[in-house]
Amino acid sequence: QVQLVESGGGLVQPGGSLRLSCAASGNIVSINAMGWHRQAPGKQRELVALITGAGSTNYADSVKGRFTISRDSAKNTVYLQMNSLKPEDTAVYYCNAAVMPTTSFRFLDVWGQGTLVTVSS
Repeated sequence: QVQLVESGGGLVQPGGSLRLSCAASGNIVSINAMGWHRQAPGKQRELVALITGAGSTNYADSVKGRFTISRDSAKNTVYLQMNSLKPEDTAVYYCNAAVMPTTSFRFLDVWGQGTLVTVSS
């Protein structure tokens, strides 16, 4: 069984920074793309940032220049460095990854449980 566990959320003032981490654990053969999504109250879940297995990245327009996604493949971990945070960044942030477990020859879409980020003074 594969799990994704996020950490690093919390309360931060506008203009501040936070770093989210997401570690994959379990019987894993390979991990392809990894990403971060977020869902604010009353809104749909949206993609924030994505990093492929080759290291290419994509960002939502709303976070370009402020957020940076990175990964440590040796640790099966993806990070999201969030700078210049705004109140509108307040949301539950979910980690997502395409994971091939030892029990399958297919990549499965796995989600974490989410971590709350609150930007407020």
